[in-house]
Formats: sequence, C-alpha cells, structure tokens
Amino acid sequence: MTLVTFIIPVRHQDNARDWSRLKANLTQTVASISNQTNGDWRGIIVANEGADLPDLPEKFSAVRVTFPPNDLHELGKGSKEDFLDAFRADKGRRVLSGMLNATDSRFFMIVDDDDFVSSRIVQHVSENRDANGWTIDHGYIWDDGGNFLFGHDDFSHLCGTSLIIRADLYELPQRFEDASLDWIKSMLGSHVRIADILAQRGAPLTKLPFRGAVYRVAHGGSHSQAPSLLRQYFLNRGVLTKPRRWWRNLRKLRILGEGHRREFFGKTRSNPA
Repeated sequence: MTLVTFIIPVRHQDNARDWSRLKANLTQTVASISNQTNGDWRGIIVANEGADLPDLPEKFSAVRVTFPPNDLHELGKGSKEDFLDAFRADKGRRVLSGMLNATDSRFFMIVDDDDFVSSRIVQHVSENRDANGWTIDHGYIWDDGGNFLFGHDDFSHLCGTSLIIRADLYELPQRFEDASLDWIKSMLGSHVRIADILAQRGAPLTKLPFRGAVYRVAHGGSHSQAPSLLRQYFLNRGVLTKPRRWWRNLRKLRILGEGHRREFFGKTRSNPA
C-alpha cells in the first residue's frame, strides 16, 4: 500500500491558453512533489489522450482520459454558477479517474497543476497514519517569478491544493460509471465542500500544523485568473483606505529564501528564480 498518492488533474489541451506554459508549470509542480523527505508516495497526472506531458520522474505515472473540452472553462462564457458547476464536473471526473488507478493508497492529496507543496507532507502523514486527514489552512501565495511569499491563513478556502484525506473517507465507487455527477462535483471537484461533508459524517479533518502549500498567481495560464499580490493585498481600494490592514498585509510578506526554495520548489533547473 502507498501512503500518499498525489493526484494532479490537467485540463483538456483545448482549454489551455498556452500549453507550453502549462507544461513548464507542471514540471515545477512535479519537482515540488518529488522533493518529499519521506519516499512512501506516488504521483498520478490525469490528462487527455494526445496531451503533451513533460518527462516524468520515477514515482509518477500518467492516466489518460477521453473527456471532452469544458465549454465553460473560461469565466465569462456563462453565469458564475454555471462556470463553477462545469469546472467541478470536469475536475472531479479527472480526479476520480486518477483515484481509481490508486485504490491501494492510504491517503490522497489533490494538487493543482501549477502549485507547490511542502516537502514535509508525507513525513507528517506517516507519523499520523490513522488521522482522517488535514486541511491546509496556512499556506503561501506567490507571484509567478516573484521574490516574495505572502502568508495566507485561510488557505483552504482560497486554493485547491489544500486537502490531504484518508482514502476510505471518499467512499470511492468500484467503477467510474457508478459515481453520480453530484457526488463527483461535491467530493472531488470542489475543495470547499468536502471538509464540511466529512465533519457532518463524524470524520472531521484537522489543520495541518505548518504552511503546507504555495498557490501560484499572476501567470498567463491561471484558470482562476487570481490577481498579483501587489494588486490584491496592497494596491486595491479596500486595502488602501484601511492603513491597518495594509500594514497587517505587509507583515505577512516573506522574502523567498533558500529554505523556502528547498521546502516547496524542489530540486530542478526549472526552479523559480
């Protein structure tokens, strides 16, 4: 049995604004995961047939799917609820395909294809094998190519790379066809619903006791279209008119140092600067 399986769902290639950028970001995400201090893990990338993926290291494999492109992939092509609904369905189907190829895993962590994870995650799980799982409430936000990290303390409501959950709690179906679309969207396609669902079942998640992931923003291929750190936390009107909030935000900034690079960005020539 594998202790932790990292699942990376990748959008249909027709939904990517810049596949070469997505591929470069994915290479960095893979390097981040591969830097775990405990080797009891594997990684699965779920991508469509024909999608050009980077060379994968030893512990990674690719699961190929034939799902069609998401017609509502970009915000603005329909209502926000329609957009989110289509996104959850598309992501959830891909995640389920990956999980059904790793039914021997003790825990799952879903990772967005442009984010980074702490090298300490698998070791922490190994020391708490009977836990239900964790939410990553404390993480960092990073401007693509920037020299600063911003500490965010409600991370699990911001970023999809924020849940580590014991596999049996998903109650996975035997076959893909046995899963209802509502279940796929709520349990696998949304990172904000599952913690409440599990708590109601009597299996609450706990908070990971360290900053567990980095959310990359302000890059051209970003699906969330999240603004830069400067715009979001320092130059928007809501912050500029409230000096105390501005100073609070300033205190959350950290210079991207060598320790952060080692913990989150892995050992690869394509590391962020």
